[in-house]
Amino acid sequence: MSETAAAAQTLNFQAEVKQLLHLMIHSLYSNREIFLRELVSNASDACDKLRFEALDNGALYENDAELKIRIGFDAEAKTITVADNGIGMSRDEAVAHLGTIAKSGTKEFFGQLTGDQKKDAHLIGQFGVGFYSAFIVADKVTVVTRRAGLAAAEGVKWECSMAGDEAGAYTVEQVEKAGRGTQIILHLREGQEDLLSSWKLKSLIRKYSDHIVQPIVMNKEEWNEEQQAQVPTDEDETVNQANALWTRAKNDITDDEYTAFYKHVGHDFEEPLAWTHSRVEGRHEYTNLLYIPKNAPFDLWDRNARHGIKLYVKRVFIMDDAEKLMPTYLRFVRGVVDSADLPLNVSREILQESKDIDTIRSGCTKKVLTLLESFANSDEAADQEKYATFWKAFGKVLKEGVGEDFANKDKIAGLLRFASTKADTPDEVVSLADYIGRMKEGQDKIYYVTAETFNAAKNSPHLEVFRKKDIEVLLLTDRVDEWVTGNLTEFDGKALVSVAKGGLDLGALEDEAEKQEAEKAADEYKELLDKMKASLGERVKDVKVTLRLTDSPACLVADEHDLGMNLARILKAAGQNAPVSKPILEINPNHPAVLRLKYEDRNFDDWAAVLFDQALLAEGGTLDDPATFVKRINQLMMAMSGN
Repeated sequence: MSETAAAAQTLNFQAEVKQLLHLMIHSLYSNREIFLRELVSNASDACDKLRFEALDNGALYENDAELKIRIGFDAEAKTITVADNGIGMSRDEAVAHLGTIAKSGTKEFFGQLTGDQKKDAHLIGQFGVGFYSAFIVADKVTVVTRRAGLAAAEGVKWECSMAGDEAGAYTVEQVEKAGRGTQIILHLREGQEDLLSSWKLKSLIRKYSDHIVQPIVMNKEEWNEEQQAQVPTDEDETVNQANALWTRAKNDITDDEYTAFYKHVGHDFEEPLAWTHSRVEGRHEYTNLLYIPKNAPFDLWDRNARHGIKLYVKRVFIMDDAEKLMPTYLRFVRGVVDSADLPLNVSREILQESKDIDTIRSGCTKKVLTLLESFANSDEAADQEKYATFWKAFGKVLKEGVGEDFANKDKIAGLLRFASTKADTPDEVVSLADYIGRMKEGQDKIYYVTAETFNAAKNSPHLEVFRKKDIEVLLLTDRVDEWVTGNLTEFDGKALVSVAKGGLDLGALEDEAEKQEAEKAADEYKELLDKMKASLGERVKDVKVTLRLTDSPACLVADEHDLGMNLARILKAAGQNAPVSKPILEINPNHPAVLRLKYEDRNFDDWAAVLFDQALLAEGGTLDDPATFVKRINQLMMAMSGN
């Protein structure tokens, strides 16, 4: 190590970290007790990580294989100490983990802060508070740490004060540390003296951290007659139960214990929405305890973010982001899986190939989907509310599963919720089963329209005939909906059909008179159609008469096997080359603008171009040449007024 690195170095927090610390101290103060839960959780993770790394390198134990977390206090110095003999940190790790917030979504997070303490507390909890929660009760925090395997001289002391002029600056220096692991010393702020008692700390440990797998030890206290007080002894006592919660029988675990364990394993501030706990026996033996959070984490849209499933083998921690245990579209699920079959030295590479892992993944996926089905299909108002909460937070992610998980496609399709023309509101509450239950007599298809915004979908000219006949249409406005409809071609034997595709066949919903009228109009307008097609040239594939329009003069549709226009725009915006396909222009033979065009000669090309451009705008497209469009409109208005 160089001399400059070894000497004490003063660094400054990023502006975001300072802002977060300030907000945390004020917004989360009413929940100040969580600081101990967060620090103990981190200490537990550090012990788990050491145990995992030591599978390949037993020397990391340094002749001290009994992992534990120690908590102490000094009433005179007004300090609380949380120490562990886990993996510890090197200098670079200390600066990276303690000095920065390395999370995607940080900027969006700060954009959502309101200044309202209650709302901000909720957001900060979602973001994950971790180590920084120490500053809720302490105005100075000292961390002394050494990574397992490094020399005693390579210990690191990290110190930060949030009081006075130096608030937000921290120092890092090299120190001697005999034992590996991390020691966090909290120098309490004024008014926090009630925490300096053995009884208080023990009650917090039992309340928040009873389920931690490692023993949490404190000095035992005995009554001293002379001092008339409880006095600490040299003897240790274990404060928590220190057994794996998921290995206990379900009947022996209270809801409070399940919730406390979720907050540890999910590093979440809120309670979970629901959980499922089961033991699977037979050819493969494993236990899973899986939770669905109430709120989306900030890295939900980062598909490369590590997932929240911890893998244990025979109660020995293996890894805390075993992404192979849960498909990507269920990346919000948190929890643990404990296998009795996998080898203790299992690596990520082995997980990629393991048939056992495939079986566990399949079982866990079904458990989560079944849990969601139990709420989605329930008649109970409380369950329906739970599902609505889930859908609002994670519905878009679940939709990815339609194309990713062929084995569970029907299950996932049954869980999907959409907006529709029935309510004409953006609320996604309509299931495909609901839609089928309300189908018109003679209807054999599920109709939908896709658009970039709800208003564009709701006011789409493609819906006009459906509104006239009172046929419900699903209004799809999420980008992922194009992926859903591309992979889900039918549900319960009913085909899903886009109303924006050419050759729309309403089947039995169309009466004979309408069909004859369409045929008659096609003959009557043949000359106009040919003339318009020649005028528009390369811009269109064809020009046809339609009866799907009631108010609009024209609309654009994609040919039956061509790419939908909304999907083409999405692909283009993502920088991907969409296959080039020209739209079909369908005209409404009963509209005055079309009737006028039939007898127009002088400005025919301008009228034809304006009809096309209007249809493109109504469909959600953008004009290639807006200035010429405006110029044409103005010229036609002048011509109509006789100027």
